Amino acid sequence: MNILILGGGGREHALAWAVLQNPKCDKLIVAPGNAGIDQIADCASFDIEDGSAVVSFAEANAIDFVIVGPEAPLAAGIADRLREAGILVFGPSAAAARLEASKSFTKEICDAANAPTAAYGHFTDAQAARDYIRQQGAPIVVKADGLAAGKGVIVAMDEQTALDAIDDMFGGAFGGAGAEVVIEEFMEGEEASFFILCDGKTALPIGTAQDHKRVGEGDTGPNTGGMGAYSPAPVLTDEIAQKALDQIVQPTIDEMARRGTPYQGVLYVGLMIKDGQPRLVEYNVRFGDPECQVLMMRLGAQAMDLLHSAAEERLASTRVNWADDHAITVVMAANGYPGAYEKGSVINGLDALPEDSRNMVFHSGTTAAGGAITATGGRVLNVTARGDSLQEARDRAYAMVDAIDWPGGFFRRDIGWRAL
Repeated sequence: MNILILGGGGREHALAWAVLQNPKCDKLIVAPGNAGIDQIADCASFDIEDGSAVVSFAEANAIDFVIVGPEAPLAAGIADRLREAGILVFGPSAAAARLEASKSFTKEICDAANAPTAAYGHFTDAQAARDYIRQQGAPIVVKADGLAAGKGVIVAMDEQTALDAIDDMFGGAFGGAGAEVVIEEFMEGEEASFFILCDGKTALPIGTAQDHKRVGEGDTGPNTGGMGAYSPAPVLTDEIAQKALDQIVQPTIDEMARRGTPYQGVLYVGLMIKDGQPRLVEYNVRFGDPECQVLMMRLGAQAMDLLHSAAEERLASTRVNWADDHAITVVMAANGYPGAYEKGSVINGLDALPEDSRNMVFHSGTTAAGGAITATGGRVLNVTARGDSLQEARDRAYAMVDAIDWPGGFFRRDIGWRAL
């Protein structure tokens, strides 16, 4: 099969790495890719949010299967255009992608499906939103309704922070994503991520993970796209996972099908767990980044078969083969991230690191320039390792981190602390 992956981050590097291990993959192209992906696959440059450009490229290169990595092309309807052209694609339609592209839509689906989630209000007017915050008090959670690259959520522990978030969102700090806001009750408990493949009818769980959203050690400082992750998540026991499937995931899939917008792709189910009861925090319509990196590390070559089964609506007869192992990824980010960060610093020491089924450095924001690897994004590298225990995986990952010579970057030393 000739396969095209859309995206250029650490998630897509991990997907490419897993796909290449499968003997069914004859040729792999990634668009736009990055410096790390370029070492293992062909990279192409075109607008991945332009449906006609994606279809034209796929047809010209005899692509059999397209895997869409990020949320923006999905919200733009790329999967719809590919399906219309008769090209097999992994990823939901634009209508189904609203589960991530609109927080208020997700709440509406939860209401219809009777899925446990936080109480909320939905606002298009700043003053009404401020009044609601004063009425509810803090702590409280303010979310930009649209896509904000993982940064449009403010967990306000005091009222003023929440009011400031309203000013920022309606003031354009998150672009069009903040034109509407959803304000939620603050849920207590422990967060975990549950990853489900869907083919419109069947839900197939393919793993659990926990990520570290805050920039500082001990989970302090501002939210980021994620500073590290590990899999499996001990808090998401088999019993709780089954509850989440029965009470949240399957009712959502049934409701989406009932509306004539069946969900096909991966459903990232963000859960808050307290006293053995899961509640939905959010849905994402693509693999998490950096959770994808630890999932792919554990799934390996079968990942491609699983995605292919979802795209061909064959999940009812598909099984996942899990090894009894653990994986962890540590994000190395550019100094200043998640605020303004420097670009162009050179990263040394990557050539000497192992690259195998237990050790990988997945690239996120990198570019090759003048024979060197340079940092051009906020989150730059995902140093990922697998082990028989989480401690073993963690030790291996940090040994690789310490071998990388990059004064322009920083990382957290405590990834995995909740489990360890």
